[in-house]
Amino acid sequence: MNNVKNVIVVGGGFAGTAAIAGLDGRLPPGYRLLVISEESYTTFSPMLPEAVGASVFPEQVVAPIRELFDARGGARFIMGRVTATDLAAGTLCCNSLSGPLTLSFDQLVLACGNRARLDLMPGAHEHALPLKTVGDAMHIRNTVLRRLARMELDAAPEQQRRLGHFVIIGGGFSGVEVAGELVDFLASVRPYYPHVDASAIRVTLLQDGARLLPELPAALGAAALASLRKRAVDVQFGQRALHIDAGGVGLAAGFIEAGTVISTIGSCTNGLIEQLGIALERGRLPVQGDCSVAGQGGLWAIGDCALVPNAHDGQAAPPTAQFAVQEGRLMARNLLARLNGSPGRAFNYRSRGMMAAIGHMKGVARIFGVPVSGLLAWLAWRAYYLSQMPTRRRKLRIFVEWTWGMFFSVDITHLRFTRSADIERES
Repeated sequence: MNNVKNVIVVGGGFAGTAAIAGLDGRLPPGYRLLVISEESYTTFSPMLPEAVGASVFPEQVVAPIRELFDARGGARFIMGRVTATDLAAGTLCCNSLSGPLTLSFDQLVLACGNRARLDLMPGAHEHALPLKTVGDAMHIRNTVLRRLARMELDAAPEQQRRLGHFVIIGGGFSGVEVAGELVDFLASVRPYYPHVDASAIRVTLLQDGARLLPELPAALGAAALASLRKRAVDVQFGQRALHIDAGGVGLAAGFIEAGTVISTIGSCTNGLIEQLGIALERGRLPVQGDCSVAGQGGLWAIGDCALVPNAHDGQAAPPTAQFAVQEGRLMARNLLARLNGSPGRAFNYRSRGMMAAIGHMKGVARIFGVPVSGLLAWLAWRAYYLSQMPTRRRKLRIFVEWTWGMFFSVDITHLRFTRSADIERES
């Protein structure tokens, strides 16, 4: 085994898991697949807003990475964080559950994504709630439930209006989806808080630009706007947040009081990509058409951390789940071709469509160039992400759970994960 060459995939997102599926059990003799990820699961990030609104449970937006492996393929999973790479020596350092590891590699695939940027404006780190992880989604949901519980105990109208005001910054996919899910969630759970004044509960969406969902055709952005405003979401355009504090959001035109501020804007480069010493473009690692890094034999990059040229339109592939999956699949084929001495292919992909869920059983989409909105768009959204789940058993279970959730009210449980030792210290 000492002569085995390692093919290491770093990251377990959409791109990384697609690459794993394409490589596992297909490497030539003498090669072994290693996968390193900080989490033991892949997160279906576009579904996090639905976890905020309790439309889905947290375990329904994640899938264990180990389920992707063929038990006969000889692949190995390491739960850990890569802290440094030495491209010249072909080694990397990883903090694992058993301590620091130094691993050698023949081929290194970086699919580590990016990070939430928490310092985009003064006060954001301390007072804004980001949405990047399952933990973020559950924290936002718990915060909303705590605000309602606090409002029941504080009858002062001005205090209820402040606590009941939820402000979302950003009118892209995440911002619109969170606004739609949140307003539906609040409407569904408010009857359980009879002492809360319904008129004190408000959702405001701040968009710096002139329309919502600029990634989609204007008609779909307009459809999303109409749907949100119909449900009393206050959508404000041309509003750039300048600072955030415990009382709300500061704008150029004044100050908006709010009990909760959710920020869906801003991402920053993963530290692992920054420390490579390779010039970045737009905060991403530029790669060639086959997803390999020029001048770095054996180095590949895919997903949100990579700037992948798309031969279809000559533009950089957008950092979306759909493109990340295709990048991972192509990269796996190209890596196998290189190991077998064959040429690879350039990334060339035409989007099949773009979708956004904007509340419970509500969505907007462009599918093969056809605009769709309402329930049909929402069903297409769910169908796509269900198709990406690993194993038939998991697909079937989640299908049943999602179908059940369409006909029953959302869950209002506030999970604190309090340990017995914590209770002892508090008593």
